[in-house]
Amino acid sequence: MADVAKEAGVSVSTVSHVINSTRTVREETRNLVLAAIERTGYTHNTIARSLVTASTRTIGLAIPVVTNAYFTDVVHAIETAASTASYTLLLVDSREDPEHELRAVRALHERRVDGMIVAPAADPQRRALSYLAANAVPTVLVDRLASDAFDQVGPENEEPIAALVQHLAELGHRRIGLVAGLPGLTTTDERVAGYRLGLSRNGLPYDPALVAVGGSQTDPARAAVHRLLALPDPPGALVVGNNLMTIGAMRALREAGRTVPGDVALTAFDDFEWADLVTPRLTTMAQPRADLGRVAVELLMSRLADPSQPPRTVRLAPRFMHRESCGCDGFRPG
Repeated sequence: MADVAKEAGVSVSTVSHVINSTRTVREETRNLVLAAIERTGYTHNTIARSLVTASTRTIGLAIPVVTNAYFTDVVHAIETAASTASYTLLLVDSREDPEHELRAVRALHERRVDGMIVAPAADPQRRALSYLAANAVPTVLVDRLASDAFDQVGPENEEPIAALVQHLAELGHRRIGLVAGLPGLTTTDERVAGYRLGLSRNGLPYDPALVAVGGSQTDPARAAVHRLLALPDPPGALVVGNNLMTIGAMRALREAGRTVPGDVALTAFDDFEWADLVTPRLTTMAQPRADLGRVAVELLMSRLADPSQPPRTVRLAPRFMHRESCGCDGFRPG
């Protein structure tokens, strides 16, 4: 850094401010430093800096990203916000496997990340969360609000699902099925609760036969919808709990020769980029993916700045995307 400072004709502290973004530096001076770095071939030693500052300027992210485009968008938002705050993201895929999640969280901790953002797997023992708490790792839970002992941000689930059920009930549907997600996830529990709330508000009885577990994945959801359609009195409308399961539901309906919305009205939690391109266009609740990622980073930055503050929980409201798959193009059930 001394060589860079000499080459640029500035102080070592100015070079440090440019490299670490610790203070605003005039654009002209910043360009002089960057040019000197280029000429001297200087490489910033982040390991050495972390030994001095006790900060690696890295955030660990444990999230089931590979199989779900929803999480891909959340990761993009987290990386964007982290980069803006001059942090680097270390990403691991938890694979929805509690044991793998625990190993991944440990690996991130061993790499001395400054904090973590985690979408918790369905683990009754909460092993990863217990590890993070025991080691006092600054942590934010995203999407799945599994423990108010941590900062966390996620979508509203109950009221949006209740609203979908009510919308279908107002169209005249009395047999409304639910394709539920992976058991043990807080999002699944809350969306099932929202389904039951919507039924109750509209004077409809709860029939457990109309709730089929789709496992938050495409193929299990496809099988779940086939089971619902095979009932002696099958549902005339469906609420599907996430985007991957919606794909499975659409495949099952096509395989069974059922039209949407003529035979079965279809609504879903979470939107797709192509949801308004299929025919009929899908009625959904669109989650605020970008806001979820941004708020997760904001909560973590606040936690790093003041570890003593009480944990906060933030809920963000999805947006109702009213299209035709629910039957609002003139179709009414008989």
